Amino acid sequence: MASLINRFTRAKRVVIKIGSSLLVDGATGQLRRDWLTALGQDIAHMRRRGQEVLIVSSGSIAMGRHVLGLKNNPLRLEESQAAAATGQIQLAHAYQEILGLENIQVAQILLTPGDTEERRRYLNARSTVTTLLSLGALPVVNENDTVATSEIRYGDNDRLAARVAQMISADCLVLLSDVDGLYTADPKGDAHAKFIREVKDLDSEILAMASKTKTDVGRGGMETKLKAAQIAMAAGCNMFITSGTVMHPLRALEDGAPSTCFIAHETPRKARKKWIAASLSSRGQLTIDKGAEKALKSGKSLLPAGVLRVEGPFERGDLVTVVNIDGQELGRGLVAYSSDDAQCIIGHKSGEIAEILGYSGRDEMIHRDELALN
Repeated sequence: MASLINRFTRAKRVVIKIGSSLLVDGATGQLRRDWLTALGQDIAHMRRRGQEVLIVSSGSIAMGRHVLGLKNNPLRLEESQAAAATGQIQLAHAYQEILGLENIQVAQILLTPGDTEERRRYLNARSTVTTLLSLGALPVVNENDTVATSEIRYGDNDRLAARVAQMISADCLVLLSDVDGLYTADPKGDAHAKFIREVKDLDSEILAMASKTKTDVGRGGMETKLKAAQIAMAAGCNMFITSGTVMHPLRALEDGAPSTCFIAHETPRKARKKWIAASLSSRGQLTIDKGAEKALKSGKSLLPAGVLRVEGPFERGDLVTVVNIDGQELGRGLVAYSSDDAQCIIGHKSGEIAEILGYSGRDEMIHRDELALN
């Protein structure tokens, strides 16, 4: 039990997903302020022990529909978008006000599926989130319902949370739900349903349990939670499902409240490097000098000064091959500059990049976290 909880308490970067039914009173459309205040205290406790926290929040449509007097259920797409546009302002203000009581500066980020799947937009989103975390802010992420269509949307924030956790290399994802974890069957209708404390492999038997266990009145459900677990585990991120219906739900998780932990087999960094090495086709090549080769093998990033030749064309965020002066492939990585810009800065110090290109880019040609060596 303690070893499972350590996967939450010792995680360096944690994503917390909050569903609409926990955050907003379904009958009145009003924010559950006491609950969010308690959650803010839990998050402040996590941050004091050095953990970085990001929230993926539902609730904008639930709040906005009551403000606009929308009674249809389900809402038409355009009504959902109008409700989201209205509710998002209220929701962002609520997070700012309530988490501000704990001296937490929040930042709002709206994402669409393409922001985590299209390479350059993915890198921009990842860079923004990691910069906010490094500055001590708490990003609050939601799907951009005001522009998403029925054809291009996540459809639930469980999978959005998993994609965000994957994008920022989070160690742990916590799905706060209206159930306390995964059961072999619906515990409300089957007295023989057994609670599952941990899952190491998402095999067909586990996946089949999704159709037998009901949860969430929103767009999510146990099926989407298991799909989120697949994404998270593949990214080296442990995932918890636990009840968010109690006050101080994160404190309760830490104190041993019922939860199901989905255990990743690798660290986020190892999973990311494995994905880079195996999943993408190279769009170009960088030839580096012996000094840079030595630096890479010692775990450092690739700087422009160590690059001798650029072969393309490629764009920022594309995967390129790194070779030494003998043409031997050393590894692959996601490059921070287009081939045209890279050509301009090779052989130069990082401090000269802004003057050469006219903008201040990254110091590294390829950051060590974006590089998988052979």
